[in-house]
Amino acid sequence: MVPFTQQEKPAMLFTRDDFRIKAENFDLTRGANILRIAAGAFMFPHVLGKFSSLATLTLNKGTLGFFAKAGLVPAEFWVYLAAGSELAVGVFLVLGLCTRYAAVGAAAVLAVAVYALQVVKGFGWTWNTGGYEFPVFWALVCTAIAVEEWKKVLAPRAGRPAVGGARLAV
Repeated sequence: MVPFTQQEKPAMLFTRDDFRIKAENFDLTRGANILRIAAGAFMFPHVLGKFSSLATLTLNKGTLGFFAKAGLVPAEFWVYLAAGSELAVGVFLVLGLCTRYAAVGAAAVLAVAVYALQVVKGFGWTWNTGGYEFPVFWALVCTAIAVEEWKKVLAPRAGRPAVGGARLAV
């Protein structure tokens, strides 16, 4: 059995860079950073909206009722899980930590939100009528962020140029 060469090694689950806060993650001249930071920061109001009192972590009764109607019971557990998940992926996206995983997690959280809206309200597309236009768009943005981040990790290991790194034909 021949050991893997550096180029042939399978991609690692995590890299050291996944857990480093880097200045380049906050370079606002890069559109990808603006989009990632916004996608993460938009999670924070959703966390706050689940609580009637953040100081005591008292859950909002309307939110509990919505989760129960959606079949997510016990509602208290699911609301705390949603709030914790939204907070975690929001922080990780804003800071650029484990971005490819955080973006997948955010898309999953938003997919559950779309499911819950469908169960409780039925089909409704536009955001101003309580539809799921915005969470679907937001989930697609998070999916695009994840795809681009995965490309950065997988392309160099496969011997291909990094994302956007075109090869010139000479």
